[in-house]
Amino acid sequence: MTRRTPHLFEALQQTMMACTQCELSATRSQVVVGEGNAAASLMVVGEAPGAEEDRTGRPFVGRSGQLLDRLLLEVLGMSRAELFIANVVKCRPPENRNPSRSEVATCRPYLDQQIELIQPKVLLTLGNFSSRLLLDTSEGITRLRGRAYPLSTSYGSVIVVPTLHPAAVLRGGSTRLDMVKEDLALVAQHLCEVAA
Repeated sequence: MTRRTPHLFEALQQTMMACTQCELSATRSQVVVGEGNAAASLMVVGEAPGAEEDRTGRPFVGRSGQLLDRLLLEVLGMSRAELFIANVVKCRPPENRNPSRSEVATCRPYLDQQIELIQPKVLLTLGNFSSRLLLDTSEGITRLRGRAYPLSTSYGSVIVVPTLHPAAVLRGGSTRLDMVKEDLALVAQHLCEVAA
């Protein structure tokens, strides 16, 4: 299937910006729809916006985002502009609490549509929420990471590579940092294979 036209992507973004389907719409400052290259081979999927993301309207701009940007550049040689970064939930849960099941379910169609329109070759999932959701499992991230999983989509198969959330790396030191670097090396391998 060929990539869809940019106006469909823009229309989806406008729909997300106006969304009031769950209670998070009452407490958010901004909807964080995602950013980057809408035709990227790599899509990064996190959990939910935090306070800084809610303030700026951009995903992963706090300390976790700075670490993510550094690792993507260091291991993959990719800047933020070359990939697409989004979250499962598009609005910040109050006090940075975990998103509820109903909030995840409400936002899920938006994420699915983003994936269908971007048509990435590799999905890098950060932490439990995005990894469990996209792989349809209750398995934890420490068991899921270190491997690549095929995921069927309407446009074909995409590879999912789960890894630790950058916030967990900031709390967990060099061992967790090494785990993420290993997972990013796996992403690099699969990006090379699909480019060949």
